[in-house]
Amino acid sequence: MIDSVAHDLKSRLEWGQPSFTILDVRDRQSYNKAHITGAVSLPIEDLAKRAKSSFHWQRDIYVYGENDAQTSQAAHILKEAGFTSVTELKGGLAAWKTVGGATEEI
Repeated sequence: MIDSVAHDLKSRLEWGQPSFTILDVRDRQSYNKAHITGAVSLPIEDLAKRAKSSFHWQRDIYVYGENDAQTSQAAHILKEAGFTSVTELKGGLAAWKTVGGATEEI
């Protein structure tokens, strides 16, 4: 079953809704190979120290990782850092591709 978050995120992009960020917390090599179009690469090992200086704490953040466990870990890190609107993209890049979301691939 496809997570409805992927559908919601795709709709927001198609409607041009502002004020959200898509975070890819996988390693740089995985990001460079393929990622959601417009996603920001912020590997999970750098997440805690870089997120607070990079994003406003009230910004809507969609996060995905290598797997759902990494995605959940990243969401937890962001929430612990004070971010109030963090949404996990379960199924990550695969779920995104399933709903026809745009990707950048090498």
